[in-house]
Amino acid sequence: MAHSFLKELDLTEGRSTGIPKIRRVMSANGSPEPIFETDDSRSYFLTNLPVHPNSKESRNKPTEEVAREVTGEVERLVRIVGKPMKRREIQGLLELKHEDHFRNSYLSPALESGFVEMTIPDKPRSSNQKYRLTPRGERLRKGLLGEQDR
Repeated sequence: MAHSFLKELDLTEGRSTGIPKIRRVMSANGSPEPIFETDDSRSYFLTNLPVHPNSKESRNKPTEEVAREVTGEVERLVRIVGKPMKRREIQGLLELKHEDHFRNSYLSPALESGFVEMTIPDKPRSSNQKYRLTPRGERLRKGLLGEQDR
């Protein structure tokens, strides 16, 4: 009952995707596995997201990675980029026609979250600019493609 109420208010998805996303993102960035707790009567559910032990940034902002959850758009882009590719190539493979939408919803979030990088960062508008996965993006891609095989 409470679940459907929260869904109507758009406060929950109701698609059972949250925990797999949390695990996938935390695994991709090398964070410890999340810890899920409940009491015997199941009156509460608690999720403990441990801070990545080797990351100075995560010690300063422990919830930023989860708050900035990997979007479906970034996941789609990461799945496609296997080698350095031009923007038009990626956009074409994603079958997206509008460049602004592609940049705002796919490319910029992937760059900002550190999953993708430019091959010529000093010349972002170069006609030779390509985009490739970072090591972090490679880990996410392997996790996504491994999930697909199941």
